[in-house]
Amino acid sequence: MPPTTQRSAAERRERLREFQTSLSEKLRRAKTTPLAVNRLGIQVGPHRLLVDLADAGEILAVPDITPVPLTRNWYRGLANVRGNLLGVVDLSVFAGGPPTAIDKESRVLAFSADLRFSVGILVSRMLGLRSAADLVEGPATDPAAEAEPFAPWIRAAFVDDRGARWQELDLAALTADERFVDIARR
Repeated sequence: MPPTTQRSAAERRERLREFQTSLSEKLRRAKTTPLAVNRLGIQVGPHRLLVDLADAGEILAVPDITPVPLTRNWYRGLANVRGNLLGVVDLSVFAGGPPTAIDKESRVLAFSADLRFSVGILVSRMLGLRSAADLVEGPATDPAAEAEPFAPWIRAAFVDDRGARWQELDLAALTADERFVDIARR
């Protein structure tokens, strides 16, 4: 490899490492702030969702995912994350929507170890931390929506200061759903 290519690859790895460290530190700090601001914004298809940081684990660039035979179409497969296997679920497909396209903004949100599930959900993109000061509680369902795909796992709904609608996804309720645990194709 030419020296300039080696240097630029090393620089990119270092910048990525710095970004991951910075993001990890921000998440750690956010977990110690008052509960009202402990929400992480994610997007699954067109839906804006909030996740309690206590339930969120690591945010990963989409790793190589190995499909597992005879599993449901929403179970994307297994990923090796630093020597640990992580199941990857396409939440959009699980909720009855279209498959999540994997692109440069896609991520896998791993569940917190507290939930005792070595699983992550595929998300279209991360939308950052959300402050309760910018959110007003709204109706749990949107009367204009034809269907609320995530309704069984929604804790609350909010509207932000720009008028965008958010739903708080309860990851513990998701893991308690028998359908989520039953990945075998029938």
